[in-house]
Amino acid sequence: MASSKDYLEFILEQLRKLDEISYRAMMGEYILYFKDKIFGGIYDNRFLVKNIESARKLLPNASLELPYEGAKEMLLVDDPEDKELLVQLVSAMYDELPLPKKK
Repeated sequence: MASSKDYLEFILEQLRKLDEISYRAMMGEYILYFKDKIFGGIYDNRFLVKNIESARKLLPNASLELPYEGAKEMLLVDDPEDKELLVQLVSAMYDELPLPKKK
């Protein structure tokens, strides 16, 4: 099932306080970037973030979900209404995220 543009726009609005949030549509889903680093995505209208230590600390009860068959498990953000938590989460993840791969 593809994700809706409305849900993407809702998540982008929640993250509006952060500069340099961008996305790329990919096969009906959306990959999310912060300052050119991938931190998560919208998959089947679920907001998922990378399963890294900084994210686990801020989302200790988050369930692990597969964004799609064959992918690594990601953390489900089950309260996307909490703008402050989302901003804190993405900001905290930034230093731990890998640099973009050279093309």
